[in-house]
Amino acid sequence: MAEIRLLMGNEAIALGALRAGLRFASGYPGTPSSEILETLAKEKREGVYAEWSVNEKTALEAAAGAAMAGARALVTMKQVGLNVASDPLMSLNYVGVKGGMVVVAADDPGPLSSQTEQDTRHFGQFAKIPVFDPSSPEEAYLMIADAFELSEKIHRPVLFRPTTRVCHGYASIEILADLPQKAPEGFTKDGGAWVIFPRLAYQNHLLIEDGLEALADEWSNYRFNALSGKGKKGIAAGGVSFAYAAEAVEGALQSGAECRLFKVATYPIPERKALEFLDGLEEVLVAEELDPVIEKELFRLCGKHGLRVKIRGKGDGTMPRAGENSAAGIKKAIAAFLGLKEEPTRVFCEEAPSLPQRPPVLCAGCPHRGSFFAVKEACKGKKAVFSGDIGCYTLGNAAPLNMVDTCLCMGAGLAQAQGLSKIEPDAAHFAFIGDSTFFHTGMPGVLNAVYNGADVILCILDNSTTAMTGGQPHPGTGKTLMGNTAVKADIYGVLKALGVERIQRVNPFDLGGARAAVEEALQGSGVRALLFEGPCIALATKKQPLEVLQACIACGRCARELGCPAISWEKGHKASVDGLLCTGCGLCAGLCPAGAIVEGGKNHA
Repeated sequence: MAEIRLLMGNEAIALGALRAGLRFASGYPGTPSSEILETLAKEKREGVYAEWSVNEKTALEAAAGAAMAGARALVTMKQVGLNVASDPLMSLNYVGVKGGMVVVAADDPGPLSSQTEQDTRHFGQFAKIPVFDPSSPEEAYLMIADAFELSEKIHRPVLFRPTTRVCHGYASIEILADLPQKAPEGFTKDGGAWVIFPRLAYQNHLLIEDGLEALADEWSNYRFNALSGKGKKGIAAGGVSFAYAAEAVEGALQSGAECRLFKVATYPIPERKALEFLDGLEEVLVAEELDPVIEKELFRLCGKHGLRVKIRGKGDGTMPRAGENSAAGIKKAIAAFLGLKEEPTRVFCEEAPSLPQRPPVLCAGCPHRGSFFAVKEACKGKKAVFSGDIGCYTLGNAAPLNMVDTCLCMGAGLAQAQGLSKIEPDAAHFAFIGDSTFFHTGMPGVLNAVYNGADVILCILDNSTTAMTGGQPHPGTGKTLMGNTAVKADIYGVLKALGVERIQRVNPFDLGGARAAVEEALQGSGVRALLFEGPCIALATKKQPLEVLQACIACGRCARELGCPAISWEKGHKASVDGLLCTGCGLCAGLCPAGAIVEGGKNHA
């Protein structure tokens, strides 16, 4: 009897890769992709190696090495991580691989947890790399094996592009037997064939172009590029938008409508099948996330073959030009396109009340709150600019802290602070960066600052984990993805080696000591570093929740200035602490002017 498992899309991708003979996996955590590598680590399959690399570029280069030795290799990241990995990826497509190599870049329409709404299919076009675009967890499980097979066939990397709803959706999936496996052949020296020189790049560019043209024809027979229906109107869709569109079309057909449905699961677009779809149509609606990639390809084919078909979608505003698609939104668009009256959604129970709006906030007990507050207090009355970075601490931008003035990309804060300091030297310039981000792309910025004699204060917020994406290990934790003990990189020692001479270790929960350290740094010049060391609440041992005594003078300072979600206060009433949220960090107790916030459960008579 076949095994059926309820799997998250990312789990399905991981198990599908194992089924396909995966030997090497690397990546950097980033929502919505993180669970792929975590699943591989949990499975502990013999002969399969997996690692969290220090950044996406390093991860891709390591996977490329494994694939050059003939192993099937996987590298995972989110869409903005592909920017970091783009340098080796562009060149790798020219050099090639021996074993299959799949680059999973999970896109985040919305965006739900990213800086940009990036569409990885454009990277496929730009880098001239084939792209697989699964529409469901079930499809992703099967399609990842096809991706490895194609990569081995063409000896080049391929992109695999699940979006948030595919990555984090769940489905009951039949676990199939492993595909036939073969041992990696090992690296073969080949007279410079693995070394990218201009002449080799030129020759391989021609081969890449010919290969993509042939692939566009071959993919017309690919099982996940599908065509159905009849009529003068057609709907083309890809990714999870196809799942929404298929459901809407099924309802439309039951209402007597006629239309063709074209599923596009790959780049390049399957040209013969696309022409078959367009033949005889008067009008097409395209549903896709995020950019009009399929839409523009259909326009191109209509122009190339002289077809008079009206293409509707993002270009004419029929479909939204930003954000996630939804089942309801696509159903409404298809109903309007086919001239149907949209049926009201059946309600089987009373509609739930709207949930209250809750802005993102630093957790109760987060050490970053104390770090930001200490800097804020020390800078009162002074001109200061606070450059931020990517991580939990980006939330320091929110009121009441208001301590992140800039945030661009991983590792950018320190370099931005350098540029700002050169133009506005009369201000104090701070750069905040987390421990995982420091190892990811922060170190070159430190070296650049020291080398060029910048006048900046670097604040490293070390909470001993990669907190924003779920607590993954990094070089500073002394552990690997596989749970092995590793050499623990010392941030203090790294800063010293990079030439930073003034470094202070700071306890972010000691407000007085932390403020004094910041004030001392403000008196100096050049590059100086404050190493704020306090564990993430996911790692820290929770202490007894604090409580508020009658001595509270109702000043509201604890709630108004710290913004801790465990503290509430109403004007004219004393503050209160939510014992379920409070971790006992003591930050508010150190701030209270009346000494009215104390450790709970003790006799305070």
